[in-house]
Amino acid sequence: ENRPIPEPGPNEVLLQMHSVGICGSDVHYWQHGRIGDFVVKDPMVLGHEASGTVVKVGSGVTHLKPGDRVAIEPGVPREMDEFCKTGRYNLSPTIFFCATPPDDGNLCRYYKHSASYCYKLPDNVTFEEGALIEPLSVGIHACKRAGVTLGSKVFVSGSGPIGLVNVLVAKMMGAAAVVITDLSASRLQKAKEVGADFTIQVKNETPQEVASKVESLLGCMPEITVECTGVQACIQAGIYATRSGGTLVLVGLGPEMVTVPIVNAAVREVDIRGIFRYCNTWPVAIALLASKRINVKPLVTHRFPLERALEAFETTKRGEGVKVMLKCDPTDHNP
Repeated sequence: ENRPIPEPGPNEVLLQMHSVGICGSDVHYWQHGRIGDFVVKDPMVLGHEASGTVVKVGSGVTHLKPGDRVAIEPGVPREMDEFCKTGRYNLSPTIFFCATPPDDGNLCRYYKHSASYCYKLPDNVTFEEGALIEPLSVGIHACKRAGVTLGSKVFVSGSGPIGLVNVLVAKMMGAAAVVITDLSASRLQKAKEVGADFTIQVKNETPQEVASKVESLLGCMPEITVECTGVQACIQAGIYATRSGGTLVLVGLGPEMVTVPIVNAAVREVDIRGIFRYCNTWPVAIALLASKRINVKPLVTHRFPLERALEAFETTKRGEGVKVMLKCDPTDHNP
């Protein structure tokens, strides 16, 4: 609150922040101070799902002007390396990324960011939808890596915000049937709302039993499985469930070492792919939102002003609702 308002560099813009979503990773850093090799050593601002209004532009910025409403892509490459040259800048080892130590996030009133990674929002796309482009991008990137296409049968494991965006995107990309699993009945209900065809509430089934339930609901084994939990048993179920010759995409991050039936996957030619965040997804997401081909509004279940950020984080930590959104602009009285 008491920090000076930053001055944008030549290729940066200064933003008055509007909507910032809370992600599981934000909560994890807050609670544990690290995710894998990323360790919080100094105080760090959280937040990386965000939108705001341009208030000042650097001398080299031509595509934005003060007053423009923008969505922020949080990952900005620091150098033009081999990954940037091939269009996979998300894999650049020196990338700046909001709220990944030591880089500050954007859960604040004013924030400066690279102008090239701020995308103008059309008038019919709200700030809140703009902030939701970040999680939506994970779904777009995962479904592209999975090869979802017309008629695909898809199994999504985990019905948190990332599982739900994968349902939305898979259906948008032509999936004929999507089945989703979770422990929580309320989250599965939300999955139905956003377009899942079948839901399975997992209790204490073995991974093989979960796989056979998926097969019986779809009437066949799915060609594509998108695993969004990172839980060992769920990854195992994902391998058993995926049709021979199909693809399993690992989105959820769990422990570093996981025991999986890799020989089962190998002899059935099940391709296992990872994803790291996303790249080249903001223009696609904005086009989908502007054309109303995709509706992310049902994902937001709680809203708090910035002053009640702690309450918002506690709500997310308890697993209440789906997506908790913070409003950073004190002059905005919209719900």
